Amino acid sequence: MSPVTPLNSASTGRHGGERALAWLPVPEAEFEDLPDSLDYAHWDGRGEYPTDPALVSFYAPPITKDSAVILAPLPHMPRLRVLQALSAGVDYLLPHLGPDVVLCNARGVHDGSTAEMALTLTLAALRGVPDFVRNQAEGRWQEGVRPSLFGATVLIVGYGSIGTAIEERLLPFGCAVERVAGRARWSERGPVHSPSALGDLLPKADVVILSVPLTAGTHHLVDAGFLAVMKDDALLVNMARGAVVDTEALLTEVRTGRLRAALDVTDPEPLPAGHPLWTAPGVLISPHAGAFTTAFVPQVKRLLSDQLHRLADGREPRNTVTALPAAS
Repeated sequence: MSPVTPLNSASTGRHGGERALAWLPVPEAEFEDLPDSLDYAHWDGRGEYPTDPALVSFYAPPITKDSAVILAPLPHMPRLRVLQALSAGVDYLLPHLGPDVVLCNARGVHDGSTAEMALTLTLAALRGVPDFVRNQAEGRWQEGVRPSLFGATVLIVGYGSIGTAIEERLLPFGCAVERVAGRARWSERGPVHSPSALGDLLPKADVVILSVPLTAGTHHLVDAGFLAVMKDDALLVNMARGAVVDTEALLTEVRTGRLRAALDVTDPEPLPAGHPLWTAPGVLISPHAGAFTTAFVPQVKRLLSDQLHRLADGREPRNTVTALPAAS
């Protein structure tokens, strides 16, 4: 691997002899350990920019799901060298970056919280928690038999770090887990199948959990054909991106009662008032809440501190989506 020019090195030719400037979503004072060789400014996405964006070399966006806020300063950052996304998915960023900008995702930051939400939605939907809440509001005691994870087969479509974390939380519940990723391989817990195996795996799965990135290849991956192959009474859990699922095709299935769905993401998103998904039978919706917990900011601070130390020392950053230019 080619050596990496340190972010604070004048040899990059981007600042002359100036110290590199990093914009952070958390105030510098809240970090325990940042490189002394860099300058820092805090921008939370509100109000005026803390410095001239043209001086920024490292940009970690504000903690927000509003892509317009995240993207706003990019056209004004000619010296930007590294963009550290705070999301695992970066499909919305790629079209806005020049060839010299390194893009890193937040792989690992969201694993635990997203997996926790995947398990929460799965159990809530299977065990009928939304019905319990409605019945409680009406003072109605209604008993019944509900599906269990024990003995069920769960298919995880998208077996990266988040998919792996989801499996870790599922296994104590006594279910069997099947795995699908972009390519076939072997994991510590068994085979990971390629997408070509979906036709065989979907009819056997009681629960299908989506954790794939949104790409041209996964856009509407879950279409009418995918859903038609799913087992009757199966549950679809979407922890990926809304557009991975064809919303109209899903509505067709859930309206008949053949399938159920638990969605942390939707298409469109935010889901507007009056959209038929809100009132579709057997559908549980959370407002893209998987990653946003009290664990998020501490994880972000650890990630940013590590990345900045690596870059200040001339080491490769982690989680690169685009390549870092080699030192000349």
